[in-house]
Amino acid sequence: MTSTVFAHKPVLTGERVVLRPFTEADAETMAGIIADPEVLHFTGGDTAFTLERLREWYGSRGAQDDRLDLAVTDRATGELVGEVVLNEWDPAHRGATFRTLMGPRGRGRGLGTEATGLIVGYGFETAGLHRIQLMAFADNHRARHVYEKVGFVLEGVHRSSQLRDGVWQDEVTMAVLADDWRAR
Repeated sequence: MTSTVFAHKPVLTGERVVLRPFTEADAETMAGIIADPEVLHFTGGDTAFTLERLREWYGSRGAQDDRLDLAVTDRATGELVGEVVLNEWDPAHRGATFRTLMGPRGRGRGLGTEATGLIVGYGFETAGLHRIQLMAFADNHRARHVYEKVGFVLEGVHRSSQLRDGVWQDEVTMAVLADDWRAR
């Protein structure tokens, strides 16, 4: 495998979602999603991104061959509701890191679970990954439930690793292996 493992930007279609490559035109919707209080809380992010910077970011995702950023859209309406990402590609060990964020209009309907399963499946079945890992705040129960449903296993806890809202928070590391995925 070369570093161009993610050069192809697929469209992945499930029963509830369509994952598609980002375009510059997605920046405005993503600005609203990124500014959502729950997204900010669980990503440790901030709203310092200008619309110009977001247009540049989302408009350039298709040119990145070492990561796969896909827009999560509601299949019924076509509405952009979040993103799923495989990044931190490690060619020597065929691994990548997964991250996601879902805006309020994408939560509580199984869209995140399906989107996560689609991109993880693509990572193993098409991109030839061996391991996909993630880190999440330990108190992000909704996300952890989704990750477990898709096959991620808790590997460890990073105690008091992040200062968030003046309180030290634990983070968890979770991973799923290609063999785990095939055995499902």
